[in-house]
Amino acid sequence: MQTRVSTAPTPGSATDDRRIKARIAGVGSALPARIMSNDDLAEFVDTSDEWIFSRTGIKQRHIAQDGECSSDLAERAARAALDNAGMTVDDIDLIVVATATPDNTFPATAVSVQHRLGMTHGAAFDVAAVCSGFVYALTVTNAMIGQGMAKRALVIGAETFSRILDWEDRTTCVLFGDGAGAVVLDSSVGVGEGQAGIIATSLRSDGSHKDKLFVDGGPSSTQTVGHLRMRGQDVFRFAISATVDVVEDVLAKGGITADDLDWFVPHQANKRIIDASAKKLGIAPEKVILTVQDHGNTSAASIPLALASPSFTARVRPGDLVLIEALGGGFTWGAALIRW
Repeated sequence: MQTRVSTAPTPGSATDDRRIKARIAGVGSALPARIMSNDDLAEFVDTSDEWIFSRTGIKQRHIAQDGECSSDLAERAARAALDNAGMTVDDIDLIVVATATPDNTFPATAVSVQHRLGMTHGAAFDVAAVCSGFVYALTVTNAMIGQGMAKRALVIGAETFSRILDWEDRTTCVLFGDGAGAVVLDSSVGVGEGQAGIIATSLRSDGSHKDKLFVDGGPSSTQTVGHLRMRGQDVFRFAISATVDVVEDVLAKGGITADDLDWFVPHQANKRIIDASAKKLGIAPEKVILTVQDHGNTSAASIPLALASPSFTARVRPGDLVLIEALGGGFTWGAALIRW
């Protein structure tokens, strides 16, 4: 008897026309219980609710309690995302945490989250790209899933920026808050334009802008944690042009225009930046997801927090095209086009 050998291609192999994509299977968030309103800030900073809101769109932010670390928030967001995806930690083989405020210089905050979740298999590591950290982490994880290096992953943005703020500097301390957001990425194998998953990503950086948004401390330089410093007008101007750069790139890679987008979920830094970017890109206001008023700028956590917010989850539908983008210190910036 002649044995018949199957010649069917392995999904995702070079001979298979199906693509392995990372699709978002679940979202989750975690916020500290303590809320600090603009009026609360005005009690010890020379500012006012009108001054803050008119310039930033921020009404309040969440502030971590003493002893509440980035890993605490990350763990809570991860568990919420797993519940939303209908999965357990046993289904996950990779954890990537985007953070600029890790619990320790080392080990990675992702390793702490891995341990807290009771996960002893797989791999875990951090990504440091400040406010664009979640886009960077999503891009790296998408590539790993596409190459078969992981099947399911937790991608988390977690920050406790309140720990690195100069509370006497009203130009920066009014902007930031603490929180964490997470997504579960699952492998999606399919054919055609309707396949759910990450369609395209674009990452950029330019270290010549380092002195415009940075922390003036670190283990190697000052042996201190330091405080956040920012040249706000320079960041504002650069953010809009950088947004257009990477957004146009991912739209071109995806073969679509801004008109085809269903949702725009930008980094929640400043409402004026978000409005100006959307206008320049030709994205209608009703497609823009805003959470900055409730959370302030939560750096790497801001996009996943927005993805897990009711303002997005209650309206997004399977098949919708979602664009995310962010700019962070360094400068680093990036965008991703996702089919929900």
